[in-house]
Amino acid sequence: MLPLLSPAHLDRDFDYLVPPEFDEIARPGVRVRVRFAGRLVDGYLLERLEKSDHAGKLVKLERVVSPEQVLTPEIRDLATAVAARYAGTRADVLRLAIPPRHAGAETGKPRSAKKSAKSAKVSAATPIDLDEPEADSPEPPRPSADGATGPPTPNDAAQPSVSPPAADSGSADVPSSEAYPTSSTDVPDPVLGASDPAASEARATEQAGAQSMGVAGAGSGPASAPSAAADDSAAEVGGSELASDVTGRGSERAGEGGVEGFAEGAWGRYVHGGAFVSALGQGKGVRAGWQALPGEDWAARLAELAATVVAAGRSAVLLVPDQRDLDRLLTECVRLVGDSAVGLSAGLGPSARYRRWLSVLRGSARIVVGTRAAVFAPAKDLGLIAIWDDGDDTYAEPRAPYPHAREVAMLRAHETGAAFVAAGFARTAEIQAVVDSGWAHDLVADREVLRQATPRISAPGDSDWALERDPIANAIRIPGIAFAAARAALKEGAAVLVQVPRRGYVPALSCAKCRTPARCRHCNGPLALPQGPRADEAHSPSCRWCGIVEAAYRCPACASRALRAVVIGAVRTAEELGRAFPGVPIKGSGGGMVLDTVEPGPQVVVATVGAEPLVRGGYAVALLLDGWALLGRADLRTAEDALRRWMSAAALVRARGQVIVMAEPSVPTVQALIRWDPIWHARAEVEARAEVGFPPAVRLAAIDGTSESIAELLSTAELPGDVEVLGPVPLPPGARKPFSSGDDPAEVERMLLRVHRRAGAALAKSLTAAQAVRSTHRSDAPLRVQIDPIDIG
Repeated sequence: MLPLLSPAHLDRDFDYLVPPEFDEIARPGVRVRVRFAGRLVDGYLLERLEKSDHAGKLVKLERVVSPEQVLTPEIRDLATAVAARYAGTRADVLRLAIPPRHAGAETGKPRSAKKSAKSAKVSAATPIDLDEPEADSPEPPRPSADGATGPPTPNDAAQPSVSPPAADSGSADVPSSEAYPTSSTDVPDPVLGASDPAASEARATEQAGAQSMGVAGAGSGPASAPSAAADDSAAEVGGSELASDVTGRGSERAGEGGVEGFAEGAWGRYVHGGAFVSALGQGKGVRAGWQALPGEDWAARLAELAATVVAAGRSAVLLVPDQRDLDRLLTECVRLVGDSAVGLSAGLGPSARYRRWLSVLRGSARIVVGTRAAVFAPAKDLGLIAIWDDGDDTYAEPRAPYPHAREVAMLRAHETGAAFVAAGFARTAEIQAVVDSGWAHDLVADREVLRQATPRISAPGDSDWALERDPIANAIRIPGIAFAAARAALKEGAAVLVQVPRRGYVPALSCAKCRTPARCRHCNGPLALPQGPRADEAHSPSCRWCGIVEAAYRCPACASRALRAVVIGAVRTAEELGRAFPGVPIKGSGGGMVLDTVEPGPQVVVATVGAEPLVRGGYAVALLLDGWALLGRADLRTAEDALRRWMSAAALVRARGQVIVMAEPSVPTVQALIRWDPIWHARAEVEARAEVGFPPAVRLAAIDGTSESIAELLSTAELPGDVEVLGPVPLPPGARKPFSSGDDPAEVERMLLRVHRRAGAALAKSLTAAQAVRSTHRSDAPLRVQIDPIDIG
């Protein structure tokens, strides 16, 4: 069995004796509790053996928490591969993969009133540890020698068995197609050998828990986010009596007049799109990077792919970055397959989330729509795993071992032979790298089809003629051509979208004389101008971190007292547009007030990046303001992220509409937007990063901690011979992340270790071993190890 222990050197399999009373229910994959070093800890039973290699006395299993086999063989192998990929432990991965148990959702028995009242009293008097996997789980103990009464020591216990990497055969796991070729060779990452998918089990008769989702039928807008309280109350009725499908459509509607026509429908607009859908229906493990056309109903297209897989008797996992996209995609999936589709997200209550997760485990739910944690969903006979907008930073897990959902999805698709789709309007360098390697292929539209669907995109001053008409177009925030386009659209009765990179009023200030950023004298935080009760009222700047008002600011560089706005927020932008277009409704979307949809009509919608609402028929004009703010960030993925955000907003504009981006037209990122060519931009990003040695061209490990903890780790690490050591360098306070130990040292440094991708597995293995040695010394100095972090520093 595998105990869920934090120390790295205890990431091993331990042998325990199964008492006769647990013989029937102690099956591989169940949750168990064992005594380790004198304390009870949680764990998972991995395997039953007739005898143990350990010569000493074996400790008995304390109890089987539940007879439910929550750890499937596929997820167990995936957790092992992810831990090896990210230099972590299996226990940390399994905490991310398997949600905490909820007894009521699992057994279907409502809690008694007496027990609920008693639990409420205990909860009121006892502080809650959010890091606990279960309410009754003790804190994982530190290892100690326990003699004959404890479990085997790490040196005596059997090592966990991991299959060595094996070359993929190509034709067995991923069949090829002449119309849409596939390849299972040249995989960009060293992974475990691909294993055959588990046999498809009979579908359970219970429903998949689609109640409380508020999903509307065909033609309706995005569904509302479910209420956790309502879902939990529904669970109290009984786990087996799940609420009926609110749409009234059963899973038998998966192929109702549509699955056979998907290849000839909207997918026919893409080169080899019909062959790709047909290959999915035949159970082939095709892999593609899909570039959605502007204005494409991407949720409907992904739902069609999932319905095709379900019609073939397999399951699908669809990943989205946030709750709004989850509701939209789940609506389309329920419309096609009924209650065979469920949503998994952190916003659900513990009962609702665990109940839906169990419906996936038991096979009654065949389509899983969720955020990053859903990549570990135990789908039966997985046939497709797709990820939408993989460049969103919410896919990066903030908890150890810090895996990225995109990398886990590709790893899982390779191991199971399932199909893989990375979809989006833009493309990341990581997806372009696997396309260039032949592991995946392009799924794009012809340029003629693209021209018909793309709005007219331009940048002020992009030609000599435009500069003659408006010589200061590049120097002002909203040039005359943008105002003219907005006025024409409003006159026609259409909506105008205005995208701004920052919310608030004036979120950043600088010295008006020398342009030095204005900082707080107390905490060094940025000074900003808050919104007052009246727009014409004067205000003193205040710190965005500590809130102290800086009434007598003086620039430390030039002693000037004058301040200027570095960037204008969404609130201030809405005020200015309200004066420019009197009588026109001005709507805002961003922060805590995000709009999902707006009704058609003459209006101006001011939205922050990522919060742009949908409008039926599309916007007539989109103004992308302050492009320099997105392009001027000091980050490896600045250009990639700016193009992704711009394309997401431009895709909401109708085909004959107009998009104006306020940025320097000669910048390659702006040119990629104007030509709508994300693949060219992604390929250029891959080449540029390969030249300077950054991911995905190389494997990078970032080690954060104090100088002593970093030196301690590297002194025991047997690094590959071609490793390149960069640093250490101090990390500024804004770039630091909290350590799992809770410590907050005054000085935090970062060291980077860089190797070729071929040596990535060796680097991760050496860091894992070094962390194990460090944990045996019981070192409590703060330290974090991340493989290929999204923030290089």
